[in-house]
Amino acid sequence: MRRLGATASLLALLVTALAGCSSGDSGSADRPQAGASASSAPPAPTPPKKGDCHELSLDEALDPVDPGETVPCGQEHTAVTYEVGKISSLADGHLLAVDSSTVRARIAEACPPALPAYLGGDETTVRLSRFEPVWFGPTLEEADAGADWFRCDVVGLRREGELLTLPRKVKGILEAPDALDRYGTCGTAAPDARSFERVVCSEKHSWRAVDVIDLPADARYLAKDATATADSACKDVASERANGALKYTWSFEWPTRAQWQADQRYGYCWVPEA
Repeated sequence: MRRLGATASLLALLVTALAGCSSGDSGSADRPQAGASASSAPPAPTPPKKGDCHELSLDEALDPVDPGETVPCGQEHTAVTYEVGKISSLADGHLLAVDSSTVRARIAEACPPALPAYLGGDETTVRLSRFEPVWFGPTLEEADAGADWFRCDVVGLRREGELLTLPRKVKGILEAPDALDRYGTCGTAAPDARSFERVVCSEKHSWRAVDVIDLPADARYLAKDATATADSACKDVASERANGALKYTWSFEWPTRAQWQADQRYGYCWVPEA
């Protein structure tokens, strides 16, 4: 993500690995002085678990570090952890900080590919849904205490700037025949209308994204020839859905520039809701 549209500005830091620490006054290395307490390192933070639920705001979902507490999945929540992995923090023999751009990029590459299998449904259904991946690493303090994990969460977008309250069970949610009626991408007006707002299909709407149209990987953004080809393909989709009607309406929508720069090479085919 972040597919949600936020881009974190990350500071690259090089960490010096410490083999161990000891405490005590000079001359007392063999054992602590009388009355002194031997120090011990704090326990490593508890790693996240798959299936954990979280009540996150949109800002928290876009934060690169773990927002922290879990909530019972029977309680209102907006995010579910679908994958947990171990951070790869070595580069050219050097240990990088968990907030380095390299480590962040590795986490960003690891999380999205695991989401479709968790949600279920085919590729088109996943693309048409309002579900998105977000990811988190530990804070520097947690990393210093031994945390070496990253966490991948799934969130849903209810509308612009607002997360969807998720059901108790999210795994396999797109396998249901009516999944896109509840979690698909819809609009309050035609995509080119000034009043258009993208909403989840369980909200009031008048247009629906019914298919995705692949675009050439080497195309220029908003290229006229690619637009014409995609628009023709969308017209065919609308024609099939028109059930023989001579008049029908459709609209092809390119991905946003940010999505294009993030290598999204498909757009949406929209039709008015019947």
